[in-house]
Order: sequence, then C-alpha cells, then structure tokens
Amino acid sequence: DRAVTQSMSRKGNCLDNAAMESFFGTLKAEYFHLNQFDSVEELKRGIDDYIHYYNHERIKLKLEGLSPVQYRTQALSA
Repeated sequence: DRAVTQSMSRKGNCLDNAAMESFFGTLKAEYFHLNQFDSVEELKRGIDDYIHYYNHERIKLKLEGLSPVQYRTQALSA
C-alpha cells in the first residue's frame, strides 16, 4: 500500500522497538479497549484521529506539560 520496506541492516535490538511498544500499549489502553468498532474502516479512522491527538493535544509531564509537537516546536525555535 505505502511501499514500506523493512530494514534488515543489522541484528535486532529490543531497545529499537521500545518507543513503538510503549506507544502501542498507550494506544490500546487509551483508545482500543475503551471503544467498539463496527468496521475496520471505523477502526482505521479512529486510530488516525488518536495519533493526531497523541501528537498534537495529549500533554506529557516528561515534555514539560506540552504535547510532542508543541515540545519540538519550542525546541526548534529556541
């Protein structure tokens, strides 16, 4: 669909996946398990909406109470 190719450049390291594993755990806890879906398309739209929320609106204390986008924007403008 999006012509994504898996990287096979080196031996796998569990730390490489830590960020995505953390995100998927949060996605399941905050979105997937709290909703019911009538179709795969509804689920896909919901995941797209959640990813936008996660990056643009959901604040994180580790990021000084900012969303990831706000934090990166602040860092780039400094």
